[in-house]
Amino acid sequence: MPPHSIAATMPVSGTPRAAIRRATVADLSALVELEHATFEHDRLSARQWQRHLHSDSAVVLVAARGRELAGAAVLFFRSGNRVARLYSIATAASARGEGIGARLLDACERVARRRRCDRVRLEVRQDNLAARRLYEGHGYRRIAGIEAYYEDGADAWRYEKALT
Repeated sequence: MPPHSIAATMPVSGTPRAAIRRATVADLSALVELEHATFEHDRLSARQWQRHLHSDSAVVLVAARGRELAGAAVLFFRSGNRVARLYSIATAASARGEGIGARLLDACERVARRRRCDRVRLEVRQDNLAARRLYEGHGYRRIAGIEAYYEDGADAWRYEKALT
């Protein structure tokens, strides 16, 4: 298939800042809802989310304001492999422009380092300019192009970042 809590503070807008934390089973329905609101194709099902929440080879992080999810990220690990795979980052439409994606990306990198990974790798739709800017702005470099990677036939770029 292709793609510890931080205290909440008040940003200038008056909206509580989302806390980044590990997802729990209580987040399942909100994760599925966010997935469907964010992606048209290649969506994780409720069953897949459930499996990832209980897996030793996956970490699901959320950006949460109380019970509302402002974003989520999924990171995969393989035993004996020092490359973490960022499968997905999603930001709720209501939270776009607040830096949620960047905060989730930073948190994923911290988790990968704690798991003794030395690199993070990901794929992104070639037409997703906002995501590409996020990754490139955080030091990811494009290492390959993949034709027809996504369910709808869209091409992808593969990116990687060294965590040294």
